[in-house]
Parts: sequence; C-alpha cells; structure tokens
Amino acid sequence: MFPTFRFLPPRLTRLPCQTRGLARVTGHIHGSDVVPVELSYTSFVPENGNATEGPLVILHGLFGSKRNWGSICKALHRDMPDRPIYALDLRNHGTSPHVKPHTYDAMARDVEKFIEEKGLKDVALLGHSMGGKTAMAYALSTKERNVPPGTLSKLIVVDIAPSIGSLSPEFKKYTEAMQKIEDLPAGVIKTRTDADHRLRAYEEDMSVRQFLLTNLHLPSHSRTAKHDGSPEKAKFIVPLSILSHSIGDLGSFPYQYNAEDNTVPVTWDGPTLALKGTMSAYINRKNIPALNAFFPNVRLEELDTGHWVHAEKPTEFRKLVVDFLNQ
Repeated sequence: MFPTFRFLPPRLTRLPCQTRGLARVTGHIHGSDVVPVELSYTSFVPENGNATEGPLVILHGLFGSKRNWGSICKALHRDMPDRPIYALDLRNHGTSPHVKPHTYDAMARDVEKFIEEKGLKDVALLGHSMGGKTAMAYALSTKERNVPPGTLSKLIVVDIAPSIGSLSPEFKKYTEAMQKIEDLPAGVIKTRTDADHRLRAYEEDMSVRQFLLTNLHLPSHSRTAKHDGSPEKAKFIVPLSILSHSIGDLGSFPYQYNAEDNTVPVTWDGPTLALKGTMSAYINRKNIPALNAFFPNVRLEELDTGHWVHAEKPTEFRKLVVDFLNQ
C-alpha cells in the first residue's frame, strides 16, 4: 500500500470522482433496496477502554482504503487520546465485501449498519471525496431512516460537494487500463514495475499510477499456481467490473438540489466542517450553494493544497479537525 499520503502532488486532484454541474430538480433519488454489508475497519481505542462514546469514523475516497489513513489515524489518536477512532473500508474497497450496487445510498447504509452494530454514539463522521459524499448521504438520511437522536453529532467533508454530474473521464480510462492488466497472461506482470510500465500508456503522471497500483495484488513467489494447477495472475483487489459499471452512480448523489430556487428536500443541521483545497475544483462557486443548502451549519475552510488536503498539509489538516471536534 501507499506508505504515506504526504508525498502525493497536487496534480492527483483529478482522480477521485469529480463531478460537473448541478441538477435542477429536487427530491430523493430512490434506488432499489440494498442489503448493507459488514465493513472491514481499523480501530484506535483509548486506554480507558471507551470504544463507543464520541468516536471519529473515517471514510476514504475512490480506490483508497483504511490503510491509507493509518498514519493520520495514529496522529489523531495522539492528538485526541480519549476519543476512539475508526477507519473503514467502504464496500468494494480494501478488505470489505465486493457487492453490488456501488451507490452512495448503499455505502451510507453500510456505514449506518457499522455505527448501529458497534453501538456508537455522538459520532463525528469524516469523509474524503467518495467517502465525503457517502458521509453527507448518511447525514441527510438520518431523519428518514429514524436514526436515534444523538447518533451523529458532527460532520467533516473533505474536498467534495453534494453535486450531481458526470464523473471525470479519467475514471473510465483508469478502470479500463487496470482491467487490461488483469487480462494479461500469467507471468507477464511479476512486479509493480511491470504493471507501471503498462499503465504509462494511459497515464503519464507517476503519482497517479502509484496510487492505482496500491490496489494491485502480485503473484506470490512461493506459490505460483492456483489450486487447479493454473498459474496465478496479477489482480487488483478492487472489483473492477463492479466499479466500471458504477460510473453514473459515482457521479450522482442521493438527494437533488434545486438551483433555481435554492431548495433541497432535506437538511442536516448539525455542525459541519467542509475542507477545500485551494488548487482543487471539487468544491467551487457553482456547488457551494448546494453545500450551504443541505448543511446550513457548515463552515468552509481552505488549505493551500490540491484534492488530497489531508495528505498535502497533514499538520494543518489535523489542527482544523481537532479544533472542530473539540469545540
């Protein structure tokens, strides 16, 4: 996995689920009923044993995982030793189940299941990019799903807005490139360097390629054949077939903002912190009205970064988060 995020340059801002434009109709986008799954997670529990009161729950972005947040979680644990911290793998990422559909409604249901089964109270929910949209979807669904009062207390959204539009075209290009690597005969891809060489035809930025390759599982040197005797192939740990068919869903959002009269079907009125990278366009003048409408108690802060706010300015990011949670 990526050893740390702090070396990611601002140019990687165009990778995770960028959307363009805003819908002009209002209402909730109802999908088919989904069955929530049990999410994999990493926890940091205070010495006093408190695992349920006032936790910080962290949701990663597209192609990310809980392990990408390991260093930040450890630092936040030092900053807030009495607050439990949970970093989750969203569905179809990390070691969580691979299952359809890959929608924000489904991911929000998974988070709801996790919070409920762990008995968490007074939760602060933090999400980056795809995880940020998931966090917003969960917050906005708490009323209609009768989530007990006091379950969610604070919301932190990192460089994403509740907008609806087309997913950045690079997403499709990357999934196609990764699928082509998986389709290669066994023995062709033996190292990450081999895979990186194949990705160069689709992406010139090495940092983007490195990020994508954090999801690559290479054949074991000690076991080169599967149980049926066929040789192992390099494979990505994320289900590319599911994600490639979820392009429209990842560009969407469960609730629609009416730009003509600045109205929304539901709001979440709790304290909300939105963190924007000044060199990123994910939060912009066109979608800030939607952010304010859905979350009337939002405070927008900016850091001199690209999309990876928490990675490019980790110390400043942590200070904003800790100060917000301690208010």
